Amino acid sequence: MWRFDFYNTKIDFMRWRKLAMGWSITVVLIALGSLLIQGMNLGLDFTGGTVIEVQYPQPVEIPKVREALATAGFGDAQTQHFGTSRDVLIRIPPREAQSNAAALSNSVLSALQSAEGGAGATLARAEFVGPQVGEELVEQGGLAALGALAGILVYVMFRFEWRLAVGTIAATVHDVVFTIGWFSLFQLDFDLTVLAAVLAVIGYSVNDTVVVLDRIRENFRKRRKGSTQEIMNLSINETLSRTTMTSFVTLLSVIVMYFFGGTVMHGFSIAMIVGIVVGTYSSIYIASATALYLGVSREDLLPRAKEAADESP
Repeated sequence: MWRFDFYNTKIDFMRWRKLAMGWSITVVLIALGSLLIQGMNLGLDFTGGTVIEVQYPQPVEIPKVREALATAGFGDAQTQHFGTSRDVLIRIPPREAQSNAAALSNSVLSALQSAEGGAGATLARAEFVGPQVGEELVEQGGLAALGALAGILVYVMFRFEWRLAVGTIAATVHDVVFTIGWFSLFQLDFDLTVLAAVLAVIGYSVNDTVVVLDRIRENFRKRRKGSTQEIMNLSINETLSRTTMTSFVTLLSVIVMYFFGGTVMHGFSIAMIVGIVVGTYSSIYIASATALYLGVSREDLLPRAKEAADESP
């Protein structure tokens, strides 16, 4: 009777490397094209605007709040529950005739109190984020992502032979472009929580890739027979159970966060879901296939200095 052994698979992953690389290049080009043409739908954390928190004496439905705001001329406002069903967080983008936060919040509060079920609503907080602050956050966020990538580049260059290091960087950049491109293509809100998720995806991708490449290097040194492609397939299969189980458990946690974490966590959850899926894929195909295309071989990964010292009289 045939039985699938999850811990002893023999899948020829490298057989499909050309198809996988072609698909990845196509998707990355689409993502870059979307970034150039559509750009990012930046949230108020980056663009600036007014954040207003309103408390109701009883639970309120978000659609009714949005309807009241649209009637008062605030149709572009973003609304969501904050903490409980009685607390509503309202984000209003910057306007050409921007008044101060106090006047704007009073107008919003009056509109909500005049609507059905709004009697007794009170203003808990009102903050204004200027466009200059938003621009600084964009700049600092971009520097944070570039700094993380630069640090990873230095790390892998010391950790691996240069071909494996290039594979790691290629996989990491692939995952970041794919994740950001997803938000650009579907025009999802990109705010500070999503930026934090992108940084988390960078770390997750590198960790997953390093595990696979470490096993490839180890098998090249242990096994004297087998082609480069065979050793890579063997290494990926040996780490497949660890890779898939780690990804599955992490993905399960993020999916739960998406459905039960509230609207404020949706952007973070989506970025993590996309990043985990594409990060698992890139660890198997992009990193290994890139090293294979660059001509990595057993001789490149043998500890030559140590062997020479051991063989010397």
